[in-house]
Amino acid sequence: MGENASTRGGDGDGTGAGAEAEGKSDQRGGLAHRLRYLLVLSRPRFWLYLAGPVLVGVAYAAEARGDLFAPAAVVLFAYFLLPANVFLYGINDVYDREIDAENPKKEDKEARYRGQGYVPAAVGLCAALPLLFVLVVPAPAWPWIVVFLVLGAAYSAPPVRFKTTPLLDSVSNGLYVAPGAAAYAAVAGTQPPALAVAGGWLWAMGMHTFSAIPDIEPDRAAGIRTTATTLGERRTYAYCGACWLASALAFGAIDYRLGAVMAVYPALVAVVAGSSVAVDRAYWWFPAINTVVGTALTMGALWRLVNG
Repeated sequence: MGENASTRGGDGDGTGAGAEAEGKSDQRGGLAHRLRYLLVLSRPRFWLYLAGPVLVGVAYAAEARGDLFAPAAVVLFAYFLLPANVFLYGINDVYDREIDAENPKKEDKEARYRGQGYVPAAVGLCAALPLLFVLVVPAPAWPWIVVFLVLGAAYSAPPVRFKTTPLLDSVSNGLYVAPGAAAYAAVAGTQPPALAVAGGWLWAMGMHTFSAIPDIEPDRAAGIRTTATTLGERRTYAYCGACWLASALAFGAIDYRLGAVMAVYPALVAVVAGSSVAVDRAYWWFPAINTVVGTALTMGALWRLVNG
């Protein structure tokens, strides 16, 4: 997804031996081992892809400093920081177990799912957790929470599996906008500006598809069709650049300063496409880049708030 929820969760050896070994490791390590595994599964490097939009949404919705720490804002940030990532990447790993043997990212940067029974249980628990927020999170935020949960599941789980349908795999990754929209609606009591939602959605489409470029060959080897495998590397760069340019224009229509900040993305994809930098190396720059951009957007909103 934003990180590329097409990040696979394949079984490295393709046999029951891996699951048996993991089961024995779980028995030896107990609860601490399982929690550590779920932590790695949640992709800490990408936590801010969900939690970051919450901060941005709260900052732009706030009319007073106290709004920044409203109970709904705190609850949503906590949920989208960790439990939502366990849900999103856990369901991805469960349904990609058999097809991800070719993905090298599972060897050193991510957890390899081997059929542990507690993983689907944790995914279900994290999906149901928002039910506890009913008394804290106002009604305008709930449609966005539902959007996140539905698209997060439909992206990876059958029968829909948007991730295997070119273009829909990209469009469905607008789910990364949902946390920010939910936070804005919870604090402001009204829905976020349509142009902001459109700009964020287009950004997420570009981010997802760019992050799928390193997976083009593994996905083709596994018989998986995505926007990136269909377009090929060069045309995928153009697609990402178009999404990010449209995103910058949408934000620029709200405020030219927002558009200027978001213009960094089409510029970056042009640099990567026109240089000798390997895309699988550039891919790992984006968590830091997204953090810097998100911080700039948030600080701009806070400056507005502090200075009236």
